[in-house]
Amino acid sequence: MMLIEETPVPDASLPVDAFKAHLRLGSGFGQDDLQDAVLRSFLRAALAAIEVRTSKALITRSFEWSLNRWRNGAAQMLPLAPISSITRVALVARDGGQTDIEAETYWLERDSQSPRLRATGAVLPNIPEGGSVSITFQGGYGAEWVNLPSDLQQAVLMLAAHYYEYRNDTSLSDGCMPFGVSSLIERFKPMRLGARQ
Repeated sequence: MMLIEETPVPDASLPVDAFKAHLRLGSGFGQDDLQDAVLRSFLRAALAAIEVRTSKALITRSFEWSLNRWRNGAAQMLPLAPISSITRVALVARDGGQTDIEAETYWLERDSQSPRLRATGAVLPNIPEGGSVSITFQGGYGAEWVNLPSDLQQAVLMLAAHYYEYRNDTSLSDGCMPFGVSSLIERFKPMRLGARQ
């Protein structure tokens, strides 16, 4: 399995001004945008860290997911949420040739934790021997920062501020996350209760 982010989060969707206010950076000195590139990098890092821990796409963008076999022939759980649309499903032969699957043969079961690609009929199409299936979809809460739930917005700002404040500290090598951030994202983490389909 491989998940590829086809389109990055646009700079315009990053809350640089809100982050500056969160950090209480000075303004009105003629070079207010001097640190913008650095602030964007910390925001991107915080977004990525929270997305990994929650299996959520925060800002909407396009992803391509490829896998070699279905875990369940009737419904395949997708790797992250929320998903707004599936734009393409294609079977990929061993030699790389691709065959698009007709959209009428599958549908998206929306779910805040475990969205699924479901077969319209009994089963999803057979994946070729030695080949794979490629699923392209749009995932995320929305294209703008304001579309995110407020607790995720706060978690991103807090984690980005943590990265900013401790940017020269190399002793935190275990990948720890501040308690306040962990508690804010806890309800967004997928529940692991049993076998996942």
